[in-house]
Amino acid sequence: MGVNPGDTPATSRLLLASNRLPITVRVDGNHVQLQPSTGGLATGLRGLHQPGNGLWVGWPGNVDGISAAEATSLAAQLEAARLVPVQLTAHQVEGYYDGYSNGVLWPLFHYLLDRIPLEARGWDEYLQVNELFADTLARLHRPGDLLWVHDFHLALLPGLLRARVPDARIGFFLHTPFPSSEIFRILPERAALLRGLLGADLIGFHTATYLRHFTVSLMRILGLEAEVDRVWYEGREVRLGIHPMGIDFQTYVKLSADPALRAESESLRREAAETRIILGVDRLDYTKGIPRRLLAFERLLETRPDLRGRVRMVQVAAPSRVEGHAYEPFKRSVDELVGRINGTYGTPSYVPIHAMSRTLTSRQLVPLYLAADVMAVTPLRDGMNLVAKEFVACRSDLGSVLVVSEFAGAVAELAEALIVNPYDVGGTAETMARALDMPPGERAERMRALRHRVQAHDVQRWASGFADELRDCSAATRRRWPVSAPCEIAQIAATVRAARSLLLFLDYDGTLAPLVQDPEDAEPDAELQLLLERLIERPRTSIHVLSGRTRDSLDRWLGRFPIGLHAEHGLWSRDASRAPWVRNAPVRDDWKEKVRGILQQHVKMTPGSFVEEKSAGLAWHYRRADLEFGSVQSKELRLLLVELLSNLPLEVVAGDKVLEVRPQGVHKGGVVRRVLDSASDVGAIVAIGDDRTDEDLFAALPASAFALRVGWAPSRATHRLADTRAVRTFLNSLLE
Repeated sequence: MGVNPGDTPATSRLLLASNRLPITVRVDGNHVQLQPSTGGLATGLRGLHQPGNGLWVGWPGNVDGISAAEATSLAAQLEAARLVPVQLTAHQVEGYYDGYSNGVLWPLFHYLLDRIPLEARGWDEYLQVNELFADTLARLHRPGDLLWVHDFHLALLPGLLRARVPDARIGFFLHTPFPSSEIFRILPERAALLRGLLGADLIGFHTATYLRHFTVSLMRILGLEAEVDRVWYEGREVRLGIHPMGIDFQTYVKLSADPALRAESESLRREAAETRIILGVDRLDYTKGIPRRLLAFERLLETRPDLRGRVRMVQVAAPSRVEGHAYEPFKRSVDELVGRINGTYGTPSYVPIHAMSRTLTSRQLVPLYLAADVMAVTPLRDGMNLVAKEFVACRSDLGSVLVVSEFAGAVAELAEALIVNPYDVGGTAETMARALDMPPGERAERMRALRHRVQAHDVQRWASGFADELRDCSAATRRRWPVSAPCEIAQIAATVRAARSLLLFLDYDGTLAPLVQDPEDAEPDAELQLLLERLIERPRTSIHVLSGRTRDSLDRWLGRFPIGLHAEHGLWSRDASRAPWVRNAPVRDDWKEKVRGILQQHVKMTPGSFVEEKSAGLAWHYRRADLEFGSVQSKELRLLLVELLSNLPLEVVAGDKVLEVRPQGVHKGGVVRRVLDSASDVGAIVAIGDDRTDEDLFAALPASAFALRVGWAPSRATHRLADTRAVRTFLNSLLE
């Protein structure tokens, strides 16, 4: 089962999977009713789910105790709505949802480590529930379907699905932040979660920061190195995307123009009289920063006596998580804080804080959005936060100010808002005062820009953009690394032998010569020298050896052969006539002293490693070091160098037990282009290499060329050879 390249959107279904179905089950007597959920995920995906023929898989909520007739009615309604329930026991819900998802992953992903219990629980149930979802989706899956998994509750699901339906097209989107690797690796189950996510073809994040944190975790925990927007895992290319979620902009525009809601808003303004309104709308959750926002408001009243009696805060806190034992003390602390502030600054005619602990529908929220002078969205950490965007969509009058935490994902799109650090109570209070004092012209200018951006990046664009990118993950990009059978290699050799001419591009270390502990011991043996001599004698054959080695090494080992030599990944070249070496690009070396010091420091910390000096680069080798320790040190060093050199025209390249810093744009692909530009007759082209530096070589080849990768690492190459011995056998077969 799988997706054919010819599948079209019209023939495929979208199978959605989330922790909860986008409905709430209400039982009134013997009558069962499904009420649509109002959450951001349910709203955002409704436009994709309702018009199509797809299915939505999730937990319907606790329906224990309903009668047989009610169960039959519920099943019929769910089927009619194309909703597929995954039934969970109370024990599973307690462990999977309350224990692990909300008790461990939620606080950790939001950097609140003190909220993680001393003895974490629920991992076994978390695995069980993810297995149940995988069984359900695998049963439903048909060739051509797209499977889109949502959020941290189901992080293992992509990998479990991949094991059940290997060719399925799977997407995953994380609605929370992805924490820094220093935080994420605290989890004992960190590797299992990463492997679960890597079962997807496309993994989506709200922001570039979350994506970067994910790739660093891959490197530090699994040793996988991502290439900007993709990573290779178990023979597949996994794409990584940035897809900031939006809102249904037009729905909020229409609601804000509703005469009844506008009248309600005007009533709120009349009740407020001369009092300005600062609005907060949140779920009652410790990540939302409600206590610190209240303290900032208190500081505002303390430092600005002129605002007492003239400004009030309306705080809506939806109690969606209050049932959890960890949230009950939090609610009490919020209530006590509200009571203290009201007791200190309140008067018989003035209540500073109006707190509402209830869930409000969109129609109930819009009048508040319209009445507010300032909207304060100040979470301690938030994946996106759609409330800020809802507020912006409603304010076509341009007469309000948005204050946003720098730790909300939405801040990346809301640059014209006033940005605060929610941990800085005094600074937040000063920003609230600035928002209240802001001139009308500046308010309008900021809100106009915000509305333009929120409208352009609405939820329809988010949902369709992700689905389209997942659909574009074709069978070609998802193929496993090809294992070249002997008959395949023999066929390539036969095709090359029949060609009118042959152009060979050959790497040296790990390709022509085996890798050795000491790089100086890699000189060509008698067998390799004889092979090169025979290839040189072959009619209409041009040979080029491309290496990261210095000119001196290549001259010493291969200088006597009339072949093209290219040192330091193509910075220096010497043609087959054995003319003097030519430098192919101007490079600067004023960065070397700084980098050399860092590399030498790692030499001291990693016994057996050493630094190789090149004319335009530096390489840190750790082949002679303890390989496990050297690998860890290499990853740490690479992260350090990437950060330090981010503003310089340099790149850090990881090879086989070596880390090299070199000028940008100097790579083996440039050699291919120069050779092909100067060639008068090109028949067959064969390129063979064994590490990441050879990927530039493969990328520059024309489509008709044969690219062979030595070993089993991820590669652009279409064929593979097992080792150096197989390379020599193949080259000898070209002489038959």
